[in-house]
Amino acid sequence: MRANSRNLLRTASRCSQSHFRRGLRRPALGATRSSSSLTSSTSGTERKWSTSLAKMLGEATTTTGPISVAAYMRQCLTAPEGGYYTRQTTLGQDQFGTKGDFVTSPEISQVFGELIGIWLYAEWLAQGKKDKVQIIEVGPGRGTLMDDVLRTLSNFKSFARSVEAVYLVEASPHLQKQQAKLLAATEDLQKNEIGWTAPLKYMSGVNIQWCEDIRFVPKEETSTPFILAHEFFDALPIHVFQNIPQSSIPASSTIITPTGPIKPKHGATVPKNTWHELVVSPASPYTSAGVTTSTIKESDDDKPDFELTVSKTPTPHSLYLPKMSDRYKKLEDIPNAIIEISPESLAYASDFAVRIGGGTFSQASPTNKADSTAFAKNQPSGAALILDYGPSDTIPANTFRGIRSHRTVSPFTAPGLVDLSADVDFLALADAALDASPGVEIHGPVEQSFFLSTMGIKERAERLLKGAKDEDTRKRLETGWKRLVHRGPNGMGNTYKAMAIVPYLRGSKLRRPVGFGGDIAA
Repeated sequence: MRANSRNLLRTASRCSQSHFRRGLRRPALGATRSSSSLTSSTSGTERKWSTSLAKMLGEATTTTGPISVAAYMRQCLTAPEGGYYTRQTTLGQDQFGTKGDFVTSPEISQVFGELIGIWLYAEWLAQGKKDKVQIIEVGPGRGTLMDDVLRTLSNFKSFARSVEAVYLVEASPHLQKQQAKLLAATEDLQKNEIGWTAPLKYMSGVNIQWCEDIRFVPKEETSTPFILAHEFFDALPIHVFQNIPQSSIPASSTIITPTGPIKPKHGATVPKNTWHELVVSPASPYTSAGVTTSTIKESDDDKPDFELTVSKTPTPHSLYLPKMSDRYKKLEDIPNAIIEISPESLAYASDFAVRIGGGTFSQASPTNKADSTAFAKNQPSGAALILDYGPSDTIPANTFRGIRSHRTVSPFTAPGLVDLSADVDFLALADAALDASPGVEIHGPVEQSFFLSTMGIKERAERLLKGAKDEDTRKRLETGWKRLVHRGPNGMGNTYKAMAIVPYLRGSKLRRPVGFGGDIAA
């Protein structure tokens, strides 16, 4: 269970990392070199690094000091030299599928993408068959989900005629080519002012547009955007904070003054909990990693290059991020409480909401009103469907993890070769969307099992099973769809959640979308 590919991550939460980024601007070192050659000298001793990216990060932090988990995640996933999603993979392999590091829902069964297509069509019907439709996916991976979605939607001719363009927010050139081969039957992309483009094979006259950042996707008052974010938010960088009790300050000694001795009447000050950021620094090559946010046990071959430590002093992020929400403030009196906050996730949720409902949108972050612009929309339209894993009603804590070869590993092992993720805070996304736009409402999160079951996954799977040509196909189809909805330890039904951002029409009757307790409206 892991995430799709990631787009070039947004600039929110980078304010304290400018000197660190300068330290990373070095010649490419090649991510596939053996660890035996990746050494550096520190105090006369040679240190071995597991990857070239680890060596680059280690040398940079030696100069700049520890960095945030968010900065570490951003570099490990999207660094131009050796980032997990931006590096060139071995021919015939990539990060996805049985030969990669994880398998996603669209790879498990075609039914998943088909039902997502049906959901978009149902929303389009419920909103009065809008024209000027944009279909947008952030983090499209190999393009498997979008391929199933568009193949399904192409069967609804009236909907297909309403589509103006398909946008894929993807930074990796290697993944762009895979997506183009699948969706446009070509790798020959044409450069334009916002990225790359190619004709879509499913809908005549419609182009696919690749952008490195969602800010390049046109935001138009009359457009109807349908946005998909499948296993995208879990890989956006997080900041991790721990509520540290301050040491009691002893009573002052007697003070001698010109008018005589003064002995303070107060005793020790009352301890006060303060949020401190957990930061990343090189691990000692002679000991195991220090503070960790997981209980993963490491083998001798998987010793982490880095470790988490508690920042001794407040960081810029620890001074404001835990103050953003009453949900975080309620934990201020709980010593050693840990919270994970992703400002970039909140920025994306805000962007989705503004595109659908209009409102105030900040280019940098939903909390930075200095760089905000108003986007007017006469009538809210469109929808965003978010499918990912995380708790329904609690703040994620201790969820930062690495995935490699279908097993959980330390996130500080083999940087650039290990996928990184953390649980999604769905309630934080909902709050950000509602704060950004008065023209949206939120439904969910609901368990993936509920969403897919009410969308008719069993009935669709049964139709496919009847047409299966052999027993192997039948077994694959049946195993696949059941895994998507099964709520046991080997299933994805309750771990994964679905949440929808849909238009709020003032004065109209509340309408639950299909999949969230509502019916299809013609």
